Amino acid sequence: MKILLIIPAYNEEESIEKVVREIEEKCPECDYVVVNDCSTDHTEEILKQKNINHVSLSANLGIGGAVQTGYKYAMHYGYDIAIQQDGDGQHDPAYIQDVIQPIVQKEADLVIGSRFIEKNGFQSSFSRRAGVRFLCGVIRLVCGVKVTDCTSGYRAAGKELIAYFSRSYAQDYPEPEAIVSAALAGFKVKEVPVIMRERQGGVSSLNLMKSALYMIKVPLALVLRRLMMKRIRGEKR
Repeated sequence: MKILLIIPAYNEEESIEKVVREIEEKCPECDYVVVNDCSTDHTEEILKQKNINHVSLSANLGIGGAVQTGYKYAMHYGYDIAIQQDGDGQHDPAYIQDVIQPIVQKEADLVIGSRFIEKNGFQSSFSRRAGVRFLCGVIRLVCGVKVTDCTSGYRAAGKELIAYFSRSYAQDYPEPEAIVSAALAGFKVKEVPVIMRERQGGVSSLNLMKSALYMIKVPLALVLRRLMMKRIRGEKR
């Protein structure tokens, strides 16, 4: 199988080379592409100087647009599995085989690496864990899928889902919305346990105010996604 790691990166000058070298060391059979989302620091310069395979966007599209660019890349070059991995060093490529195994065995189309199944490693703050649990509850109500780590950016998609995400991928709140979108489109979703680390560099895009707005907007976005998918299916009939 052809396997691609999609690494969205925005201002990850402190960690991006280390992330790529760790992938090359622990998963040499996988290809990768760094999607530089119009970084304003030295990320692009490092990618060029260190001969790291990358695509640089001409405008900042946000995490959703960067990840969808990776799915378009995977679709264009005929990859069988695409794995999302953050550019901040939180995700350990040692778990790649665990994440792709349900796809290889045809048990799932979307596999999410969850830090909350075995509850080992970095668990984030109490407030963020509470927020994740709330969003997971909303997802279960909206599409019937039970997950524990809906905001995890460590996930893998099979070939059919790569094609789907290359055409349609949530832009504003991609991690939870992608789960709902995939489930309502008939794809199978599964979680596997992983251990995550604290970010190795850079700063989170979510501060206190943005986190509060996130918790208000995401449930609304999930419900709207459900209504939109229902309308699309109705029109197709």
